[in-house]
Order: sequence, then structure tokens, then C-alpha cells
Amino acid sequence: MIRHFTLIIAVAWLSACGLMPDTQEDDQNWSANKFYSEARDKLNDGNYTAAIKLYSSLEARYPYGRFAQQAQLETAYAYYKDQEPASALAAADRFINLHPNHKNVDYAYYIKGLANFNDDWGIMNFMMRGFLKQDMSERDSKASRESFENFRALVARFPDSKYAPDSRLRMAHLLNVVAMNEVHVARYYMKRKAYIAAANRAQFAVKEYPLTPATEEALYIMMQAYEALGMYDLRDDAKRVLKRNFPDSAFLDNTVELGAKSWWKLW
Repeated sequence: MIRHFTLIIAVAWLSACGLMPDTQEDDQNWSANKFYSEARDKLNDGNYTAAIKLYSSLEARYPYGRFAQQAQLETAYAYYKDQEPASALAAADRFINLHPNHKNVDYAYYIKGLANFNDDWGIMNFMMRGFLKQDMSERDSKASRESFENFRALVARFPDSKYAPDSRLRMAHLLNVVAMNEVHVARYYMKRKAYIAAANRAQFAVKEYPLTPATEEALYIMMQAYEALGMYDLRDDAKRVLKRNFPDSAFLDNTVELGAKSWWKLW
């Protein structure tokens, strides 16, 4: 028994000292194709951290050639899927700067848009968002504006890109998000009885985003704010515009409360 125990200790010590053969495959002799294949397997399995590490090793070992370029592009995607938008944006920007004429550079712009779009918050955040009934328009609109610009750059530069149709849809959605963000702010001012600020913010939404669904509630807020301020001519003007553009609006007969109306949902 003592001999067996001593043997086990000796084997463990030899292994720790590196004298026992390593059972894992040594990647020192991997080809660029091998690195890329292994990284893609990790990416497809959803092991994004491991994929990023392998892509980084590939680029460090083989910095030139198509595998390195593809690794840079897929690293941006892996960061996006791993819910690291800042890293995804940095990786996509790096690819665009290094390879502005690459045949797949449109995809880098698309990844930038997706990273800022940030509508995939993960399962826990998705559940909390549903529980709290929160939508994109209730968050800071900075990322939404940047996402819109990313998609707009893609569509402008690559109108025939296979990512252009989805980008246009997301742009329409994001325009609604930014417009509705203005309405959320106007609602807040109404609750605080800051009627001038509410009217100005709602008016800004109407002027800047006239073709979005947010216009309907923005006009109603203008009506309410001007009513509270005793500015009845402006109230009546807002009501006429609301009635002309939204003749069936429930806001016209005060059957809905501010913020209670579900007016759009694309994602």
C-alpha cells in the first residue's frame, strides 16, 4: 500500500514538473487552416470566449492572408454574440480600417449596427424586460442613434448588400425608437407639471420625426400641455393636426392614458 501511494505521488510530481507527456494536442505546429477550423467549431458551438482566443492566436501566428482577415471579421461577430458590444465595435472598426475594400467589409458595418442595436440582452435581461414591460425607447437613445448611423452607412455604401434589406428595416424601427424616446421625456415633464418643457419636447418629436407612429402621442401631449398652460389656440391647432392625421385616434376622446398605447413592435 505504501509503495502504491509513493508511486502515485511520484507520478503527480513528474507531471507537475512537465516530465510526463502532455495529453493535449500542442498547437505550436497548427497551420492557419487548423486554427481557423478549431475557432469556427468553437464559434458554432457557442463557446465565444474560446473562439476569440483561437482567432487571436491565429492572427498572432499568421498575421497575413485570408485566414487572418476572416479571423478579424469573425472576432467582431464573436464579441457581439458574447454580449460585449464595445469589443465588437472595436473589432469591426479595426477590420474596416485595415481592409476598407474587402469584399465582406459590409458585414463589419452590419456588426457595428447590431452591436449598437443591442436588442438581444440575453435570456435574463429579456425576462426582466418582459416583466417590467420595458422597450428600447425607454432607454438612452445614444446607442439607437449610433446604430441607425451604422446601418445608414451600410445602406449608403453597399445598397446591394445582402444585409441591406434587414438594415433598412432596423433603421425604420430605430427611427421609431428615437422618436418615442422624445415622447417618453415629454411624458416625464407632463408628470412633473413642467408643461412648457413637455410641449417643446413633443413639438420637437413631431417636427423631427413626422412620419413615425410616435407623432400621434406627441400631438396629444401638446394638446394637454397647451390646455394646462391656457394656450387654447395652440391646443386647438394640435388637435386639428391630430384629427387630420389620425382620425381614429383614441387620444381624441381621451380613452387612453399617456404611455398606455402599444403603437409598434417589430422586434
